[in-house]
Amino acid sequence: MGAHGVKAVFFDLDNTLVDTAAAGRRAIEEVIKALQSKHHYGEGEARLICDKVQAKLLKECHDPAKMCITDLRISHWEEAIQETTGGEANRHLAAECYFLWKTTRLQHLTLSEDTRDMLTELRKGLHLLLLTNGDKQTQREKIEACGCQPYFDAIVVGGEQKEEKPAPSIFHYCCDLLGVHPAECVMVGDSLDTDIQGGLNAGLQATVWLNKAMTTPVDISPVPHYIISSVLDLPAVLQKMEHKINSKLGTDYTASGDEAH
Repeated sequence: MGAHGVKAVFFDLDNTLVDTAAAGRRAIEEVIKALQSKHHYGEGEARLICDKVQAKLLKECHDPAKMCITDLRISHWEEAIQETTGGEANRHLAAECYFLWKTTRLQHLTLSEDTRDMLTELRKGLHLLLLTNGDKQTQREKIEACGCQPYFDAIVVGGEQKEEKPAPSIFHYCCDLLGVHPAECVMVGDSLDTDIQGGLNAGLQATVWLNKAMTTPVDISPVPHYIISSVLDLPAVLQKMEHKINSKLGTDYTASGDEAH
């Protein structure tokens, strides 16, 4: 893509390349079924337990130096069961629920054929890097489950670094791995707070926000350079960027189309 063009694309994993949210929903339904059929919970009670676990996952603060992610997440289930049913804590049932949820979620984390084809094509002319936040064990298991390793030149997990997205340091570490400058890189992800803010913090050439809902709030913050509704729209955005660079040899991203203003 030329001396002034894009040389590398950083991709987020969860809900960008793989539909982690959908896999999580499938996993929760399996646990609800097991709680009803095997342990004779009512549907309402089973759903309440799962709702409580999901709430705990959303506000989870994990310090791997103090507790491994497995013990922490079994504790989420243990607390949710106790809060819902009262009585004694049931660590055994909590562990059973956790491992069913985890296994089912991993089984449904797939990299679609279209996405694999897109990555293969992009990699013919660009460096591709996977940049994901989260616990080392959890994210490495997801990466293994969806089989995305062959499509990337490098994989960086936030839980293995000193800082995660949106800290500039992790983006600069990624640039160093690939031997590129921040101004030659593009970040693609679904999170404004981590992916887009991080790309802006690090001085990347462009940020691409994946907004599957495509109901963009009036005042989105931070403001991405581009907005797409499917990760498969990325090649068209990169083509547009290349055309601009070739015609203007500048960094003017004020054109119309799918760009945010």
